[in-house]
Amino acid sequence: MTADVVARLRAAGCVFAEEEAALLLADGRDLDGLVARRVAGEPLEQVLGWVGFCGLRVLLDPGVFVPRQRTALLVEQAVALGGRVVVDLCCGAGAVGLAVAAGLGDVELVAADLDPAAVACARRNGVGAVVGDLYDALPSGLRGRVDLLCVNAPYVPTDAIDAMPPEARDHEPAVALDGGPDGLDLHRRVAAGARDWLAPGGSLLLETSRRQVDGTVAAVEGGGLRARVVADDDRGAVVVVGTR
Repeated sequence: MTADVVARLRAAGCVFAEEEAALLLADGRDLDGLVARRVAGEPLEQVLGWVGFCGLRVLLDPGVFVPRQRTALLVEQAVALGGRVVVDLCCGAGAVGLAVAAGLGDVELVAADLDPAAVACARRNGVGAVVGDLYDALPSGLRGRVDLLCVNAPYVPTDAIDAMPPEARDHEPAVALDGGPDGLDLHRRVAAGARDWLAPGGSLLLETSRRQVDGTVAAVEGGGLRARVVADDDRGAVVVVGTR
């Protein structure tokens, strides 16, 4: 049985067929159905219904953005900075907020996303998430109190979405991928409003890419924050930290 599953996954182009087969076999549900979904191109994490992220098992629903492992760099930087009031904007399944809260302990965590399906998934993960467009979703009482504003906003240029792997472009919502013509529309909006929500000494942490980092830095500095760049080439991860 294991060999057959591995062969089907490998034929479908799954690079880590053995590892994926082991996870699907351990799931306990209808194996043929699970394998068929994976072979058809659905992300493994959506098929399983969970993703491992920063040592946590984060529940994941079909059609919800799959947390990327490179985003662990943002979490690590947030935990290193510390804070009591944490906001996870563009939260998706709530993985970033969950991981930051796990790393810091007792925090006040609020999350928001434009996608109702993502918010429902984040709530299943125990995150107090709300539906809304960036800061419009946040309670006014958070203004000027946020220590850590963690944001993994979409930053794929619109024209580049068609070149993404089918797993992403066909199974994740466009609203979680499309960052506008240069990929930085959301970065500029987030950076422009961050200072009003941050506490003195609070920080905005914004994931970006090597190619776009200069534009993200310019947006953060344009929002009146002091910017620095943290990168991890092994994970292909880049985070811009803007501090009030």
